[in-house]
Amino acid sequence: MKKIDYKNFCTDTYGKLFTQYYAPIHQAAIEQSDNGELQEKKVFELNAISQKKAITDTTIYAIKEYPEVEPALIWKAIYEAHVHRKSGVNDSIIISNVISADQSWKKSSGHAFEEIIKSIGSDAVKSEGISIVLQKDMNILLKENLVSNEVRDIGWLKEQINASIFDLYALVEKDDKNYCFGCIQSKTSIRDRVTRDREPSINAMKAFFWSSIIVLDGDFLKNDKFISMVNGGSSEFRQNGWHGMYVFSKQYNNDRIYSTDIEMNNFKEHAMEAADYWLTQRQWFDHNWKAKTGHVAW
Repeated sequence: MKKIDYKNFCTDTYGKLFTQYYAPIHQAAIEQSDNGELQEKKVFELNAISQKKAITDTTIYAIKEYPEVEPALIWKAIYEAHVHRKSGVNDSIIISNVISADQSWKKSSGHAFEEIIKSIGSDAVKSEGISIVLQKDMNILLKENLVSNEVRDIGWLKEQINASIFDLYALVEKDDKNYCFGCIQSKTSIRDRVTRDREPSINAMKAFFWSSIIVLDGDFLKNDKFISMVNGGSSEFRQNGWHGMYVFSKQYNNDRIYSTDIEMNNFKEHAMEAADYWLTQRQWFDHNWKAKTGHVAW
């Protein structure tokens, strides 16, 4: 059955893509070296580049190929493929290799998920004059004075970047100028970090920016506490933590929590609404703002 085959698909695709990405840059690096050998630091760097690209592309391909499978299960299958590739089969070093593989997965996969959101998010909104950029891209735009927000905004945005607060930013074009109107967090899972992630989101809303979060694994939302962290309305969490949370799963759709898919149509609709409201009525763009369209992916 196709549903069962997603694990093999993930394993085969990840392995092939890693080799496809690693081989040419490894060969180029050897040719450029003085003695035809590479230092361990350089090999690690090339591995990291190839891993991130392989994780990114395998995830997108697998979610498209198996829309009936929970994306969190696909992510886990790619993780297992990654650990298997890194750990090898030598029993004497298997434990240390697995630990090393797990650490490299955490580092590469987090950045890969950010790249995934940039890719599919940008594809969803680019026809509307909106762009989604990574933190490092935003930093460059600010340094080159290509963001036309007011001076107060620019200072605040630079503070967020210096502290690595948000993973991505949303910009809208108006009269041939780019304005940052949104701050975005992207997390594979935020169970252990949700309180820490919530606070900067609230600060962004206080600064009159659209604040959203995109999550791969929404398992934590089975707990009422975490739902309240997003939507507010409880004695502990009176205020909503984000304008909207977008979860790659059919299971979760509750007030400001939206089930989404790889097309991210509801994210697109909400980004369009947020950009328009930010440009026309920003003085009212506080935490109470909510997208009018409640469209979900399924």
